[in-house]
Amino acid sequence: MSDRQSIVSDRSLPVAAIFAVFALGSCSTADVARRGPGYKLYQVGNPADVVRPTRGLWVLQGGGDDVDQNYIRMGEFGGGGDFVVLRASGEDDYNDYIYALCRCDSVTTIVFDGGAAMSDPFVLETIRNAEALFIAGGDQSNYVRYWNDTTVEDAINFVAAKPAPIGGTSAGMAALGEYVYSAMGKESLTSAVAMADPYAADVTLARGFLRLSRLENVLADQHLQERNRIGRTVALLSRLQKDGWSSAPKAIAADRETSLHVDPADGSAQVFATADHPTPYVYFMTAVQAPEICEPGKPLTSGAVDVYRLAPGEGRFNVESWTGTGGTAYELRVEAGTLRSSRGEVY
Repeated sequence: MSDRQSIVSDRSLPVAAIFAVFALGSCSTADVARRGPGYKLYQVGNPADVVRPTRGLWVLQGGGDDVDQNYIRMGEFGGGGDFVVLRASGEDDYNDYIYALCRCDSVTTIVFDGGAAMSDPFVLETIRNAEALFIAGGDQSNYVRYWNDTTVEDAINFVAAKPAPIGGTSAGMAALGEYVYSAMGKESLTSAVAMADPYAADVTLARGFLRLSRLENVLADQHLQERNRIGRTVALLSRLQKDGWSSAPKAIAADRETSLHVDPADGSAQVFATADHPTPYVYFMTAVQAPEICEPGKPLTSGAVDVYRLAPGEGRFNVESWTGTGGTAYELRVEAGTLRSSRGEVY
């Protein structure tokens, strides 16, 4: 989903999952199971809380049609317990789809609309009791606006610390790093705008939102090739350097229909994608030199940014050592607002 667009879903329910839903005897979750000030809650499966043993897994998807393996593995690492989806728009689109794949005790979607939901005891208990938690796409400015420095943020971090699986797609992926492109401007930030002026009004950043082990000092970006965003990722890294947030910030950026699974126990990471997707890449980026020109109203001239691109089945990457095997390494720079690549192609 786009950074600024609040739409119901940008995935299609696979035919196999539809049949699996009927095989499980699931009914439609179109009716709201519970509502309160600032939220609606939809649920499929057992409404009672269960407690299951969990393992940590971070899932970062670059938007587009969902990768089934995300929910299969999150269900496994969540011990088949209660799976909770958080979103700020849409309805219950994920419930039956995830329930068919993860073999969980239940799947619950909470749709936030601000206000009292941030301190509602039932909402907070539902989140804290989750054995797996997923943040849907939409508009990440809502996530930052609604949850930052609230008990909802604390509840999400509580689940992460169990540790239990935490995932996100598109805007939800953007929320998972220590640094977040917060999308507080009027328009979704483009590479052209960010490189022409790294202090333009649409270049907005937040930090310290969630605390996911091994994703410290990391910015997450998504829809990379589809929306030509790799230049904006470089610009955001330059801003992090210039503003003194980090001398050598990193980024994990993903193409649509492509996801990265990170094991926080050892930092090992693996790429997954939907079948036959033509550009299923994840990009691991490091700003290794300070920007030369990063000032308001002036085109960016960045320092060198090392890139390591990895596709499913090519190899592996470790986010602790920040090293990989089987991928493609190259360097990017922005020179006077224009993106340059050591390999000719920027992707």
